[in-house]
Amino acid sequence: MGGTALALDVTELSAGYGPVRALRRVSLEVPEGAVVTVLGGNGAGKSTLLRAISRTLAFHGGAVASGTVRFGGRSLDGLPPDRVVAAGVCQVPEGRQVFARMTVEDNLRAGALGGSGGREARAAALRRVHELFPVLAERARQPAGLLSGGEQQMLAVGRALMAGPKLLLLDEPSLGLAPLMAARIADTIREINAQGTAVLLVEQNAALALRLASRAYVLEVGEVTLSGPAAELAASDEVRRRYLGVVDETAAADAADATTEHPALSRWNPR
Repeated sequence: MGGTALALDVTELSAGYGPVRALRRVSLEVPEGAVVTVLGGNGAGKSTLLRAISRTLAFHGGAVASGTVRFGGRSLDGLPPDRVVAAGVCQVPEGRQVFARMTVEDNLRAGALGGSGGREARAAALRRVHELFPVLAERARQPAGLLSGGEQQMLAVGRALMAGPKLLLLDEPSLGLAPLMAARIADTIREINAQGTAVLLVEQNAALALRLASRAYVLEVGEVTLSGPAAELAASDEVRRRYLGVVDETAAADAADATTEHPALSRWNPR
């Protein structure tokens, strides 16, 4: 991407689960301080991509077959997940995955275990999380399993932030949330990014993702089929039709005309 410094550089990455190939030579870049999104339907390989970057793919029975992942100029290939976290990359998994029986406070403490900072850094991270999500401070002693879905998503993001990441990997953060809560999560992602943290966002809500991101990739059956500035993809007829629910205007007009020209038959009454 020209002279832009890269936080993350994924090159020709292939991965899978046993004989099933989930990623095929995927390449993408996340510039420092940017929000980049990966769009795609179920089974496109989006979660596999994030797991391959965070080196947690083996926990799900998968493995990287080939390709490289570099962060801040350093190779992450072969590193265990805790060292990836220490290097500054943290993932928020799909489905939140909070520790339901532990308190909110202890969930956040668990997130700090992988960070490279000391006590002062952990205290600063906790202040940052409480500023972003005041409800987590209010419910610090409450079991995480009693939080609402939106509050659990806040906790999952907050837990990742406790490690002080330079790059946040977000897997479907709006999944299952009411529109108002999804909008709040989106605002928080903007704020986290404005504070200097780069974000790689995997999201089925393409409209939300394209508003947040500066660059976007479309993943289909494990391969990158489209990429470019988010604004350009948002204006693409193919993306609008397949991911934003915008039908072809000419076809819609033809359908309306057909309805006008051929009204529904009135009910048939047998004599």
